[in-house]
Amino acid sequence: MKRITQIEKEYLKENVPQFKSGDTLKVYVKIKEGDKERIQIFQGTVIGRRGGGTAETFTVRKVSGGIGVERIFPLHSPNVDKIELIRSGKVRRSKLYYLRNLTGKSARIKEQIADSSAKKKVSGSKAKTEKPQKATEPTVVEKPADNNIEKSE
Repeated sequence: MKRITQIEKEYLKENVPQFKSGDTLKVYVKIKEGDKERIQIFQGTVIGRRGGGTAETFTVRKVSGGIGVERIFPLHSPNVDKIELIRSGKVRRSKLYYLRNLTGKSARIKEQIADSSAKKKVSGSKAKTEKPQKATEPTVVEKPADNNIEKSE
């Protein structure tokens, strides 16, 4: 088994962004038409990832002209030029096949706002928020004197 992983290591891409189900991606795919080669962009939501190593694939879904289109891309394929993360989605499932039955606003996914400074990883799956540290020096705010201001009542 170790031999296979060593051979596969040569073919793994290193510039793959971290993404998960629910994220919106732009996948730049190399298309060959006769002698010419061009890049086509496929932008959609990741509805699943599977496999590992060179056999790892991910499925991207988009709605084009009112029709849902899904494509399965091999993650480390030479035909995938690059993958660009557009936005992170907040989902609680790894496979989002239920999106196939949804249309319109119900098919939307909430955006996950990444604030890695406020969360600290703890052993297990629970996340604990950090408390802000107290300043060592007290801050002094000077207030202007209100002696010269005339009040009209």
